[in-house]
Amino acid sequence: MIQRIQTVYLLIAFVVSAVLIFVFPVWENAAGEPVFAQEQLISFGMFLISGALSLISIFMFKNRKLQFVLGRLNIILNFFLLGVFVYWSLSLPGEMDISEKGIGMFLPIVSIVFLVLANKAIKRDEDLVKSVDRLR
Repeated sequence: MIQRIQTVYLLIAFVVSAVLIFVFPVWENAAGEPVFAQEQLISFGMFLISGALSLISIFMFKNRKLQFVLGRLNIILNFFLLGVFVYWSLSLPGEMDISEKGIGMFLPIVSIVFLVLANKAIKRDEDLVKSVDRLR
């Protein structure tokens, strides 16, 4: 059923991963210009894949196990993206590229929170269906 709470959580994760990357800069360079995710191919691709996984997962409501697996895969992808951001911010020498971190670096964390909430709701639904099947 598409009107479940996990659909709302997955839709919020989709908006964070695929829409807000165009609104919030990931960081500012030394000249003070904002750098968005679409300017870095790796981060842009990972954000779009994360958004696509969230959107696909919304429409997998009939197959809850696959929906749960896609959620887990999306969480892992967002942790990897967060690791890439941490690596970029800590390993670049002398404040050359990243002068000031933007709110875009924290978007994977917000996405992870909503994906975990969605997976909890999916698990709860699966447990409910299993308990009803036991009664039959």
